[in-house]
Amino acid sequence: MNDKLQEYRNKIDGIDLKILKLLNERAETAVKIGELKNSASKTVYVPSREVEVINNLLKSNSGPLEKEDILNIYKEIMSVCRAKEEKIKVSYLGPEATFSHQAALRQFGSKAEFISLPRFEDVVYEVEKSRADFAVVPIENSNEGAVSTTLDLLVDTKLNVINEINMRVSPCLLSNARMENIKIVYSHQQPLAQCSSWLHKHLPNAKISSVGSTAEAAKLAAKNENSAAVASEIAAKIYNLNILAKSIEDSRDNWTRFFVLGKNKALRTGNDKTTIIFSIKDKISALHDILSVFSKNKINLTKIESRPTKKKAWQYLFFLDFVGHADDKKVREVLEEVEKDCVFLKVLGSYPKAD
Repeated sequence: MNDKLQEYRNKIDGIDLKILKLLNERAETAVKIGELKNSASKTVYVPSREVEVINNLLKSNSGPLEKEDILNIYKEIMSVCRAKEEKIKVSYLGPEATFSHQAALRQFGSKAEFISLPRFEDVVYEVEKSRADFAVVPIENSNEGAVSTTLDLLVDTKLNVINEINMRVSPCLLSNARMENIKIVYSHQQPLAQCSSWLHKHLPNAKISSVGSTAEAAKLAAKNENSAAVASEIAAKIYNLNILAKSIEDSRDNWTRFFVLGKNKALRTGNDKTTIIFSIKDKISALHDILSVFSKNKINLTKIESRPTKKKAWQYLFFLDFVGHADDKKVREVLEEVEKDCVFLKVLGSYPKAD
């Protein structure tokens, strides 16, 4: 057995040296690409290209590595190589260990510089003022619906939606107290809503307190006696809390969708989505007529959401997601037709469709 084990270890050592050589070759090539991009003033983060790389790898993968293994490995490889081209800055709703932070890490890898900010407005403003290159913001949860603050910010910002991230959210109950001694539970309003039945069943006498983020909740739980937080496993490690219960969400199929915002537009990949905002003219069947244009042209609508304009009572803005890219000929023609029946129409962005 020992001889066979050593044989396999020697084989792995040889493979690792080959991988190391190839990784360095990849990094050297990334440096050259970065030089070309810098001379042409182009961004180093190109979602369409990264999707192409990942898809090519997944098509060629014969196992035993699974899809998620490939994604995890290559997201980090691309992050390291991207940093050789240029260090990018990413803003998110902080503090550290929020679900937004995890989504940003998942998309950009550990080699990006992450900027933690206290408000959604600050996250977007940081990119608008060129103090960050990209922003990661939550747009909706599969159980609790849209994040209204993000929708409101998208109305006025000049930034484009350039990518989307779908991340399974699995909150935990964190505390340094015993379960029976917990008197108050902190968290952001979204995870509190996602875990409301569990909290009511297991902590019926505890006060529920909504705070700015899950990480802020973890900080408070670490500081205040007989308190707890609904937050991530990562937050438990960072803020030195015990995990009293894992996966306390009421629905196991609990996902949050995030947008990546940037100044440039995303190129077509052939598997894209587009998000638009519009307001309609005050006439009978106005919304029906607009949606019928998409139906007539066989464009798949994936989401519609309404928000008050905040300018006049009972006037609404509509947010619409559909399959396709704004540069597709058919989509361009549809948007031109739709705009005729709109008071206002804005393309927030076209971006690679997440799994």
